[in-house]
Amino acid sequence: MKSYRPIRAIISGGGTGGHIFPALSIADKLREVCPQTEILFVGAEGKMEMEKVPEAGYDIKGLPVAGLQRKLSLSNLALPFKVMKSLSMAKKIIRGFRPDIAIGVGGYASAPLLWSAEKERIPTLIQEQNGYAGLTNRILGKKAGRICVAYEGMERFFPKERIIITGNPIRKEIVPADDRMKREALEYYGLDPKKKHLFIMGGSLGSGTLNKSMMKWISEGRPSGKGLEVIWQCGKYYKNDIDRFISGAASADKTLEKEVRHYDFISRMDLAYAAADIVISRSGASSVSELCAAHKAVIFVPSPNVAEDHQRHNAMALVKKNAAHIVSDAEAPEKLLAEACALIRNEDEIREMEKNIAALGRTDAAQAIVDEVYALLDK
Repeated sequence: MKSYRPIRAIISGGGTGGHIFPALSIADKLREVCPQTEILFVGAEGKMEMEKVPEAGYDIKGLPVAGLQRKLSLSNLALPFKVMKSLSMAKKIIRGFRPDIAIGVGGYASAPLLWSAEKERIPTLIQEQNGYAGLTNRILGKKAGRICVAYEGMERFFPKERIIITGNPIRKEIVPADDRMKREALEYYGLDPKKKHLFIMGGSLGSGTLNKSMMKWISEGRPSGKGLEVIWQCGKYYKNDIDRFISGAASADKTLEKEVRHYDFISRMDLAYAAADIVISRSGASSVSELCAAHKAVIFVPSPNVAEDHQRHNAMALVKKNAAHIVSDAEAPEKLLAEACALIRNEDEIREMEKNIAALGRTDAAQAIVDEVYALLDK
């Protein structure tokens, strides 16, 4: 059995769950293989990681770094000063913590942290979740010792000799649900075992398109939704508006609040997947990896607001293998819920999709990345 020595690791990045949860998965695996390993996270001030990382039991330091706003904004004028301050703070963090390695998972904070680590001659590793690499990782990859990826063909972004295909790390609790887990999930969310269950999720921050699709369906009387209960993750930025909408709609639809449960954020994703007969989801890389691991029939609605339309590419990789359905963002308000209501009653197709998506799942990515961490340090 391979032995792992204690190390000191900084993990940096975040902004969304798509970056944060893979980072936490890597940290958990580092601690699992060697409990004496010391880990420090570095994130962006005001971003989601500053809340979720401490909840997971890890220390985190924040940098004031931010991204360039696409629209004209006064905040863009402050950006150079935030970058310079972040670089200075990152340098102090590295000299204070003295890491053996710095790991970047994408997001604003990973840039100044890994740049500073490279200047201090600290080995760096980056993990790129998508088939189209983000700008930050493309820049960092020029000097990184290892680039861990989930898709083939990434040599168009990174030096070929340093690319390792590991897959995307996922939360260890995401597993195919057995009967016991299914019962626990239905009880946890207060759902009726005799009904069908749909889980709609728009990523950790929510999705305006998916929320609009749900509100239109509810406003029309939930056509074809008889006997259907919904877990709806709407996102914290939309939650107050959705609260008001549900409150108003419930006066005419007496079973609405019992049959449609909406949440700003889902902390027990394992149970949400377990409760669902089918899932509606954006097709970010982490969501795709988790749905494969959970063996869930899914309808993807790719976000159009991403570089090189990579969410559509993510989704089509599964659609081509009859492992998922796809509805475009533009068509979602008119077509999405009708397609979901039809699919959820087609048990034969659901079983076929579950079998096909299960064949695409990879659950050893975190271990593979940890092994690359140690290989880089040994080198």
